[in-house]
Amino acid sequence: MRLPRFAGSFYPDNEHALTQTMKQCFHHKLGPGALPGLKTRNVKAVIAPHAGYAYSGPAAAWSYKALGETPKPDVYMIIGPNHNSFETALSNDSWQTPLGIARTDSKFVIQLSRNANIPINEQLHAVEHSLEVQLPFLQFVLGEQAPALKIAPLILGIDTDLKELALAIKEVIIDQGKNVFFIISSDFTHYGRFYHYMPFTLNVKKNIYELDAKALNFIKNLDADGFKNFIDATQATICGAKPIELLLRLAKGLKINKVLVEQYYTSGDLTGDYKNSVSYASVVFE
Repeated sequence: MRLPRFAGSFYPDNEHALTQTMKQCFHHKLGPGALPGLKTRNVKAVIAPHAGYAYSGPAAAWSYKALGETPKPDVYMIIGPNHNSFETALSNDSWQTPLGIARTDSKFVIQLSRNANIPINEQLHAVEHSLEVQLPFLQFVLGEQAPALKIAPLILGIDTDLKELALAIKEVIIDQGKNVFFIISSDFTHYGRFYHYMPFTLNVKKNIYELDAKALNFIKNLDADGFKNFIDATQATICGAKPIELLLRLAKGLKINKVLVEQYYTSGDLTGDYKNSVSYASVVFE
């Protein structure tokens, strides 16, 4: 069992406070303004941020409103960056949060590990926050269905051939006949001396917005190569760049017809301080 390591820091560590916090994210002035409605949408994937809920929660709520309005799939594949090392790893453990237990689809994880030659490494997952912070939102919007959800957790380092990995994921989906929903965990530009990224020093807010808009444009166009080349050229500090690129390489097989940037803002918009700023976006693939 993977215990919640970041409860009490990134989000509240008890069920009542956590539930209230997430409701506030949905009703926040930067949130969607309502909880999920009827399950009438056909969303295939979302990009959601993974900072503390006080900062990124309202943006994440947009993604999870769309997810909550889509019928529950067989598997939620949650893919995020590895902030702590260069390694890529799957998890086959059950994950506990203050809202309950999320169980892995062991058959899916084991076959993907074998086909893609990716290790199952619980130690790497134990210290990584990018997937854990997604789970309470997922459990919250699923409500009564949450105990039956199945997940496939994957963190990406820099040592993985994403084209080959995309093919391996497609093979497992076909072999097992699974309906898979992809949750991509990523913040956008990390700007400032604290993040060792200062490509500009004037008109900082405007330039951050423009930099992220370029990245989001490649995402909206499902342009995996263009997005990768943009990251390489600008060294843009989008921490989930690898997970986003992987999703874009999977996109054709998911039959995505529409990409919606539901929300975008920066921590600077909340604090008024752009000296060190992180950007948050909700992107929905339908």
